[in-house]
Amino acid sequence: MTDMGILVTVIGAVGGLCAIAFGYATYKRNRKADDSSEGKETGTLFTEIGYIKSGIDDIKRKQEKQDERYTVMVERLSAVEASAKQAHKRIDRIDHQGYSGE
Repeated sequence: MTDMGILVTVIGAVGGLCAIAFGYATYKRNRKADDSSEGKETGTLFTEIGYIKSGIDDIKRKQEKQDERYTVMVERLSAVEASAKQAHKRIDRIDHQGYSGE
């Protein structure tokens, strides 16, 4: 083998090793970037889910308050109806007794 052949062989071997080293370094760098990107996306997704959950909880609280107000209103309406019924009975009794109001 000549000196030139040995030099070409050494350069080829060094080039191959460099290609492997650079390929591995690029792989590691891209892997870190991919992991970072995936982490950001996952964090954003969890944050948005948290906002949605918070909104749903607010809606539930408002709905419960509205239900309580409705229940109170129905109770008050029932009391007013009962009072009106008693008032009508008293008015009817007064009318039957011949009260003229003049």
